[in-house]
Amino acid sequence: MATMTIAKAINEGLRASLANNPKTLLMGEDIGELGGVYRVTDGLKRDFGALRVVDSPLAESGIIGTAIGLALRGYRPICEIQFDGFVFPGFNQITTQLAKLRTRSDGMLTAPVVIRIPYGGGIGSVEHHSESPEALFAHTAGLRIITPSNAQDAYWMIQQAVTCEDPVIVFEPKRRYWLKGEVDTAAPTTDPFSAQVLRRGTDATVVAYGPLVPVALAAAAAAEEDGRSIEVIDLRSISPIDFDTVTESVTRTGRLVVAHEAPTFGGIGGEIAARISERAFLSLEAPVIRVGGFHMPYPVARVEEQYLPDIDRILEALDRAFAY
Repeated sequence: MATMTIAKAINEGLRASLANNPKTLLMGEDIGELGGVYRVTDGLKRDFGALRVVDSPLAESGIIGTAIGLALRGYRPICEIQFDGFVFPGFNQITTQLAKLRTRSDGMLTAPVVIRIPYGGGIGSVEHHSESPEALFAHTAGLRIITPSNAQDAYWMIQQAVTCEDPVIVFEPKRRYWLKGEVDTAAPTTDPFSAQVLRRGTDATVVAYGPLVPVALAAAAAAEEDGRSIEVIDLRSISPIDFDTVTESVTRTGRLVVAHEAPTFGGIGGEIAARISERAFLSLEAPVIRVGGFHMPYPVARVEEQYLPDIDRILEALDRAFAY
């Protein structure tokens, strides 16, 4: 077992992918000499060369379009988008071309493109640098969307994404890039498209993903001091969503809180609330409660702590669930 930050784990996962398949290549702005804004690709151009770690022009649509063409020629391109809010110039390529190629060709063509997007706030930045656009992409069929919350998943998820025949968007929680954890490089993590129960509990379930998983675990620990046993699920995959794991948990606990950084309006939490209400209505002791960002442009840095869901907001949601 090795101890790594999430950023280092992704770096090592990319390194393994480049070493395992000569058709794998990286593309993105400043990912070569600089090693990326967050240094996630640090050292890879030195070790694998400029033809496999490509410093691209400042053009997200061009990056995605080139990656689609390379994938159709048998390559395994991995694109880096510098910040979440910068992906929108490539949104058209992703949703109208990349997502649909396999179905449109009746399975004759595949486009195994991986798109890495640092997302979420908490770094003292502003809109375009701190957004959570995952629901916008999850609404488009044909894309797979995953997000690691720990180093073990970060190391393996990126490699599993590269070997997937479908396009995969990997949302990387940028404020957790320096969160350390143990990585077993010999034992692959579980199916990246399944959820994981990180903490067992009997009184309520909290579902979170990406940057909010540590917050959910901390809230569960605080609730335990009040005598409440909270189960915490790391969703891991945003599309598809592992509803079976969530349903099984809620059937036992009777209460569900869904927490994410993105605005609750039109967010992933709403889809989970609706689906669990259909599947486990008779087991619910209270309505499903969502905790998330507000329906507004991402605020200036000095007040982002009031925007981002924290332990207190998850505990307040649990209080509301227990009040029914």
